[in-house]
Amino acid sequence: MSFVEDETSDSGVDSRSRLESYVFSCELSSEVPFYTFQADEDEDVEHFLELRTICLGDGAKEENNVVEVTAMNHQGKKISVPVANLNISCLPMVSLGEFELMAPVTLRLKSGSGPVTVSGLHLVATENEESEISDEDEDDDVSEEEMPSVKPAKKKQI
Repeated sequence: MSFVEDETSDSGVDSRSRLESYVFSCELSSEVPFYTFQADEDEDVEHFLELRTICLGDGAKEENNVVEVTAMNHQGKKISVPVANLNISCLPMVSLGEFELMAPVTLRLKSGSGPVTVSGLHLVATENEESEISDEDEDDDVSEEEMPSVKPAKKKQI
């Protein structure tokens, strides 16, 4: 699943960027308590993880399952934040909306034994040089069409 983003989004992706989205999912448990989402080191590509839902899986026990996210803050320092505290009897799932983080991101089952499924989108933003050229051409065409032709004023006869 992919699409081309035409307008500027909250992630700061330029309107002339191509934005592809892929389904993301990982399962955290006592056997696999963390998952790290990493990006390729390509300079022209940015990777984002957009978290959507966190839910308990089959076999979850009656205990609190706390999921923590570790990512960079605006100062470039790693910060860890609990984003969900799930319990099978009262809150088996939480919707995060469009919680978008730039890679690298680590998801950790801070407490509980799970299983907890984290799902969302893996967003890949690339510069689209072809659209820059076509957008400029379209802008020129539009501005010419919008300009009315100039006609000489008619003289009134007295």
